[in-house]
Amino acid sequence: CEVILICSGVAAVSEESLSILSLVVNASLLVQVVMATLFLASVISWVMIVQRGLYLRTAERNFRQFEETFWSGIDLNSLYHEICEKHDEASYSTGIENIFRAGFSEFNRLARASKPEPDAIMENTDRAMRIALSREEENLRTHLTFLASVASVSPYIGLFGTVWGIMNSFRGLAMVQQATL
Repeated sequence: CEVILICSGVAAVSEESLSILSLVVNASLLVQVVMATLFLASVISWVMIVQRGLYLRTAERNFRQFEETFWSGIDLNSLYHEICEKHDEASYSTGIENIFRAGFSEFNRLARASKPEPDAIMENTDRAMRIALSREEENLRTHLTFLASVASVSPYIGLFGTVWGIMNSFRGLAMVQQATL
């Protein structure tokens, strides 16, 4: 009976000393800094992931709306003026609308010029649309480099903290006269 009580007392003590909070509080300062860094990187990453997810969902919805409108047979001049009005009213036009607006405005500008060459009109319109497309791709890629860096570096930072903690544990065992694991 006494052996069971002693064993259960040891188990109770070790359970208390192995709580997450006690492990964090009793860790060395460097290990605490590593854990705080990883926690902060995780929180920032999740905020960015949720923000990007909402942005991409909105961009996809806007793309589908524009595509339906574009292929519905609407007059392109009226669609262009509608998009320009929306842009001028400071309600943000996204993605495909900006690409369409850039290409159509360039097309209109060159078509009104004296003696327009069809090849030059198409080439300049294509260039304007490619520039607008690259801007929109850049908006879609926002924060991806940070997320990729955190994803690739975090395991090594965590491993560094783990190794440092194990080294401190072995130092602590060396200080105690009973060096058993």
